[in-house]
This record gives sequence, C-alpha cells and structure tokens, in this order.
Amino acid sequence: MRRPAKRRAPPAASRIRPDASGLLGMLAQPLVGAGAALILFLGSAVGLIALLGDPTAGYPEVRAAMAGPAPQGWRAAVNAGRAAGPELARPDYRLTRSPEPPPLSTATDALAASGAFTGGALPPAPIAGVSRKTAEGVLPVIGPGGLTPARAYARPFKASGRPRVAIVMGGLGLDPELTRQAIESLPPQVTLAFSPYTPNLQDWINRARERGHEILLEVPMEPEDYPENDPGPYTLRARAQPAETVRKLEWILGRAAGYFGITNRMGERFVKSPEGMSALTGALRSRGLAFVDTGIAAGSGGGDFRVSGDQVLDRILSPAAIDEALLRVEAAALQKGQGLGITQAYPLTLRQVASWASQIESRGYQLAPASALARIR
Repeated sequence: MRRPAKRRAPPAASRIRPDASGLLGMLAQPLVGAGAALILFLGSAVGLIALLGDPTAGYPEVRAAMAGPAPQGWRAAVNAGRAAGPELARPDYRLTRSPEPPPLSTATDALAASGAFTGGALPPAPIAGVSRKTAEGVLPVIGPGGLTPARAYARPFKASGRPRVAIVMGGLGLDPELTRQAIESLPPQVTLAFSPYTPNLQDWINRARERGHEILLEVPMEPEDYPENDPGPYTLRARAQPAETVRKLEWILGRAAGYFGITNRMGERFVKSPEGMSALTGALRSRGLAFVDTGIAAGSGGGDFRVSGDQVLDRILSPAAIDEALLRVEAAALQKGQGLGITQAYPLTLRQVASWASQIESRGYQLAPASALARIR
C-alpha cells in the first residue's frame, strides 16, 4: 500500500526583503505608504542640498528679540533707575508750563550759526539753557530767548530744493553691538531713536551725536494687545489719569539729555485716547519737544513740532520687502516734497538702509534728518 506523498511547507517569508507582490501589498497600506513617501521626499531633499548647497546659506538671520550683553532688557534698566532715583508715584506732582515755543527752524539755528557744528559732529549734551536738574533727572526745558530743545538738539539742515527723504532707526540701546554698528555705519543724516531703558543712555547719546546723528527718545505707549504685548512698566496707558501719563513721561524724559523729541514705541491704543494724547501734547509743548510718530498718530495731537512716518520699513524682514518700502518713501517725497521711513534696528535693516542711503543723493533726492521734515502746527 502506497503512502501519500508529503506536501512541502511553503517557504518562510524572507525577513530581509519581501518579494515584489509583498512589497506592493505593504505599500497599499495607507500608513505604510505615507511613511514611505515621506522617507522618499526627505531623501530627495538631502540629496539636492548635498548637490547644490544649502539654499539659505548666507541669508541674513533676523531675530525679533534683541540679543546682547543685557539679556534682561528694560527690566534691569528700570531697577537700576529706581535705585538711582525716586519712585514713580509722587503725590505732590504739578505740571508746570513754559512759554509757547517759537517755530522750529529746519534750515539753520543759532547754534549752527555760531559754528558749533564744525566737522559734522554735534556738541555733547546737555547744552546749557535747555535742560534742568529735577528729582526725575535732567528734564528738557525752553531756554532763554525761547530756545527749545527741538531746535538746540536737531541736526542743522540746509534745503537743496530736492525732495527730502529721512529715516528714523529705532530700538537702539539695549543691544550694545547693534547700537554701535548703527552709530558707525549709518550716515549722520539718519536719525537714531533710543529706548529709555538703555543702560548708560547718556553715553550712547553723546557717542551718536559725536558722529553727527540727531536723537529721538522712544516713549512706550499702550498697544492694542496690551498686556500680552507689554513695552515696559513706564508704558503710557490709554485710560490713565493725565497726571499719571505725565509722571511716566517725565521719568522717561529724565533718563538723559540730547534728544530733540520723542517717538512712539507701539501705542496703537494709546493714540486713540483723547485724554492721553491731550496730556502728552501739553507736556511736549511745555518743554519744546518734537513728536515724530511711526504713522499711527498722523491724525492726533502730539505737540507743536510734528511729523508722521510715511512707511514702516520692516513689516516684512526680507531684503526685497525692505527695498520696496524704501521705494514707497521715495514716492511720498515725490508726491509731497518729503518722505519719512521708520524702522527698528536689525542687522538686515542696518545693511539695507546703509546701502540705500549711499545711493539716494545720486537719484535726485536729499537725505535729511527727521527734524527737517517737522512742521509747525
């Protein structure tokens, strides 16, 4: 009797490599297929970079947060200010008014006529007669004969008849290296704006003035998304009492001397407050200071010496976007005789503005300090 033949067991599946039908079956699984596609994409990208090089290599790296030896920023500066002077609240505060200031000259002033600005350097601050030591610090005042800090500290300017273009470079002081680069690499006609929380602010201001730059002092003002976006403890608040607004302003103004006016740091909500803007306007008028805003307060008050920015240059931090914004500044100058660009100091904006400024005169414009664009209200 014959025994039935034994059937051979099917060969075990390979643990190293499945056959073609098994591979297709695995790829048909949704998760496995997606993973395989991702691995293929990443492998292709690595191979392309290896062949062509990193596409972002050499592109400027821009960080929104300031970096440098003062990582605590305004908090450390405010603590130092409190240790050196009185606390913010003073129950006996009174706002004192000075005589109405005369018109701001944008062509020449008494100091320029005296020859004090030979070599392009501006004299160190404080200048006699336009400041006074107080409990809050050295505060600007209108001097004898009606000389205002706006006139005394503005960079002299003589109009050529060409359309005027000006740049305000802000956010300076908290990053020492970036501040040094701005002072030394930008032409003296570029106006520099310093944070009031800057350590050794007076030294920085005089260093900038020695290179010919006129100075604005940044005043933190309440933004729309406050307190999520908080520009510091001395921020001017939209719903604050006028006395509180002026107290905070005087603390800021007392940090140093040598600025011809102020500019806003944020402030979209504050400038919509009639009470807040009225208090600010009265304080600036009484002290003879200019107000150069970033464009958010063009329809508001702000004192007698006023100019509003036409274009913010760094809304998008890319070379092409900054160049396009600078062209809009030129277009404003062609349309109305003057154009003002506002930007914060980043490595990229420093390079773009310096390159643009080196060519602007050859294209038929006149590079001017921001004070030369101020108008009397």
